[in-house]
Amino acid sequence: MPAPRGARLAPACELLGLSTRTYQRWTQEGEVGEDQRPLAERPTPANALTPEEEQAILAVCHRPDFASLPPEQIVARLLDEEQRYIASVSSIYRVLRRHGELAHRGRAKPAARHPRPTTFHAYAPNEVWSWDCTWLPGPVKGLFFYLVMIVDVYSRKIVGWEVFHAESSHHASLVIRRAVLAEGLIDQPLVLHADNGSPFKGATLLETLYALNITPSYSRPRVSNDNAYSEALFRTCKYVPGYPVNGFDSLEAAQRWVQDFVVWYNTEHRHSAIRFVTPEERHQGEDRAILAQRHALNQAAREDHPERWSGKTRNWEPIEVVSLNPEREPESTPVK
Repeated sequence: MPAPRGARLAPACELLGLSTRTYQRWTQEGEVGEDQRPLAERPTPANALTPEEEQAILAVCHRPDFASLPPEQIVARLLDEEQRYIASVSSIYRVLRRHGELAHRGRAKPAARHPRPTTFHAYAPNEVWSWDCTWLPGPVKGLFFYLVMIVDVYSRKIVGWEVFHAESSHHASLVIRRAVLAEGLIDQPLVLHADNGSPFKGATLLETLYALNITPSYSRPRVSNDNAYSEALFRTCKYVPGYPVNGFDSLEAAQRWVQDFVVWYNTEHRHSAIRFVTPEERHQGEDRAILAQRHALNQAAREDHPERWSGKTRNWEPIEVVSLNPEREPESTPVK
C-alpha cells in the first residue's frame, strides 16, 4: 500500500504563517471550515474614545490658533494655557488619521521616496562601469587628496583612476575620457553608475558622457548600497596592508601608491566575487580556461581519494552575469 502523501502539520502551518491551533480550529470533522474571525463580534475596548470625545479633539484641532500646529504642540499648549488634558499625542494622531485630516503642513516639502535605480546586467567586460571618489589623507591634518576610480562591474578591473588636489566635474571628465580611450570604447554604448556627488552630475561631465555615448546611472541619495562595487573597491584599497594610514607626503606620492595598488589589484589579487581569478584575467576572457583547469584538478583529486570528499567538488563555474542593483526587474535592454 503506498504511503500517504502530504506535509507535516507544524512546518506547513509555519510556512503559511498560521499556528497549529488556528488550523485545528478551522478544521471540522476532517474538512476545512470557513474562517470565522472576520465575522466575530469584537467588543469596543473599555478605554476607547467615545464619539463625543473624538469630536471634542477635532474641534480643538480646528481652532484657528491650533490649525497649523502638530499634536505635540497642541497638547503642551492646552496643559500650559488652559490647564486641561483632552487626549495623548498618539490618540490625537489616530483621530486625525481616521478622519483624513493628517496632512503635511507648512512650506517645507514632505519627505520624498526616491525610486530604486534601474537594474543593468553585464554579460561581458566594458558594458557596465561604476565609479566613485574618496579622500586620501595628506601630510597634515585637514589636507586631503581626491581619488577617482572606475571599476568594470563584470570583471572588477580598475579601468580608470587619478588623484587630484580637489574634486570637480572637470577632473571627473578627464578620468572617464582616459578610461574610454584606454579600453578602446569610442562610440560604443556603455552604462556608467555613480552616486549623487556633485562632481558626477555637473554639466561639464554630462556633456562628456553624451559625447562618448555613455548612459549615466545614479544611486539614491544617501544610499551607499546602490553603488556597492565602488564602495567595496575603496574598502579594499584602504584596508590593504601597506596603506599609509598616517597620510601621503605629496600628491605625487599618493599617485605612485595608487598606481602600485591598481597594478596589484588588477593582476595579482584573486577576487572572491569572480571565483578567485584576477580582474585582468576575467577582463581578457582567460578565466574560463583557468576555472576549467581548477575543476579538472579537483575532480582528479576526488577520484584519487574519494573518502576525503563528502560531497561535490568546489564550484568553479564562471560567473555569467553580473547585475547592478538587482533589486528591481530591468527596465531597459541590457547593453551589449
